[in-house]
Amino acid sequence: MPLMPKRVKYRKSQRRNLRGNATRGNRVSFGDYGLMAETRGWINGQQIEAGRIAASHFLAGEGKIWIRIFPHKSWTSTPAETRMGKGKGEIEFWAAGVRPGTVMYEIGGVPEEFAQQALNRVAHKLPVRCRFVKRGIR
Repeated sequence: MPLMPKRVKYRKSQRRNLRGNATRGNRVSFGDYGLMAETRGWINGQQIEAGRIAASHFLAGEGKIWIRIFPHKSWTSTPAETRMGKGKGEIEFWAAGVRPGTVMYEIGGVPEEFAQQALNRVAHKLPVRCRFVKRGIR
């Protein structure tokens, strides 16, 4: 099941701009290695979950994975061939806004080359360009 919030104050929200670089969540805090976004974009809950599954399958129970992003933003759309008006569309999915510099996934307790291979598999699941980072290096 895709990630989504349990409760929200307002069901449908406006999409804000993703200008600038990440000021929070931009360093490896929990694990030893991380996957940092180099471009901005929206990542939906299914893509986040696909990355988690890819990493956990590759690690096969070794080490630990931390997911540092969560899809708080609802994404709406109206059906095709619908006339103008009739209000805002229904929720299609939930997304997380990612700015350049955001650390999205972290891995700890495994060797560097093992972590790099696991995070490379995660990066293939995401719609933003990513890079491998170590703890203490930005």
